[in-house]
Amino acid sequence: MKNIITSLLVVTGLLVTGNALAVDMPQLAKDNRCTACHAIDRKILGPAWMDVSKKYKGDKKAAAMLVAKVQKGGSGVWGPMAMPPQSAAKEADIKALVKFILGLAK
Repeated sequence: MKNIITSLLVVTGLLVTGNALAVDMPQLAKDNRCTACHAIDRKILGPAWMDVSKKYKGDKKAAAMLVAKVQKGGSGVWGPMAMPPQSAAKEADIKALVKFILGLAK
C-alpha cells in the first residue's frame, strides 16, 4: 500500500511539473508566421526558442542583438540555414517576441 501511495505521489508531481513547464506559442508569433520555422521546444528550420533562451541567458546585450537579427536576418549561429529579414514585422512585436523568447530559460 505504501508503494502505491508513493507511486501516485510521484506521478502526480510529474504531471503538475509537466503542466507548469508547458508553454504555448504566443499568438503574436503565429500572426507573424514565426511558427513556420520555429517552435518553443524543438528545431524546425530555425532553432528552438528554448535553445535560444538558454544560449543568451544572462547576456544583457542579447535582447538588442536578437531584435536586430530578426529585423535584418542572419546566418551562421545556428547552422547553415539563413533567417530571412523580417522587415515587415513591427518593431514592437519583435521586441515583445524577443522578450518572450529570452524569458523561457528561467
